[in-house]
Amino acid sequence: MKAKCISNMYNYNNAHNEVYNNMHNNMHKLYPAPYHANIPVNTPPYPQANMYNAYKMYPCPYLLGMLMYNPGLVKQFLDQYILFNQYISNNTFTGKAGDTRPIELKDYGPDPFAVNIEAAAKQNSNFRIVLWTGSHLQLTLMSLKPGEDIGLEVHPGLDQFIRIEEGQGLVKMGDSKHNLNFQRRVYDDYAFIIPAGKWHNLINTGNRPLKLYSIYAPPQHPYGTVHETKEIAQASEKNT
Repeated sequence: MKAKCISNMYNYNNAHNEVYNNMHNNMHKLYPAPYHANIPVNTPPYPQANMYNAYKMYPCPYLLGMLMYNPGLVKQFLDQYILFNQYISNNTFTGKAGDTRPIELKDYGPDPFAVNIEAAAKQNSNFRIVLWTGSHLQLTLMSLKPGEDIGLEVHPGLDQFIRIEEGQGLVKMGDSKHNLNFQRRVYDDYAFIIPAGKWHNLINTGNRPLKLYSIYAPPQHPYGTVHETKEIAQASEKNT
């Protein structure tokens, strides 16, 4: 009888230790829970017929018995943080010579700003996008398709500077829309100035997109303006 009792106690202790060890080793795993946790209706493998089946065991998305300090979890977080920073560093344009990574085209105003403007202009495929807006000046990028033009317009209260970075075109200016007596062919690296009150237009006469940047003083467009196409730009101007 004594031997049998000792044997039972030994078996009990082994069983208890096994349960404890399993709980400890699996502390960070997902445990089943007798309820649905954010399970969409009629989404396999959890159909609507099982929605209220309290005895159907589904994975619980919570960590049970999580340690207050988890070295493994901390290391995983740090590794992901380092990888994220490396990705940002490797894919963010720095403005240094020879840096060919894409530039994030957005309105950076009114903060101090430096950029490879030629690279930014050539990268842009929007009809118009604002790159910087301040209180007295605005920088925009434009891309005109072959045969496309900016559109005949006039700015009574501001001067405008335009530089061609890629392509070729014909610029027209004058005191009225019916008398555009100033006409010049413009190419890569050409710049021209449109005085306030002058009617003007720029036409892409080449067989590739005409890439340019433009400076308005004072600003002409709302902060953060993006016009993917000329049609969008015209619709936006009609609504303002």
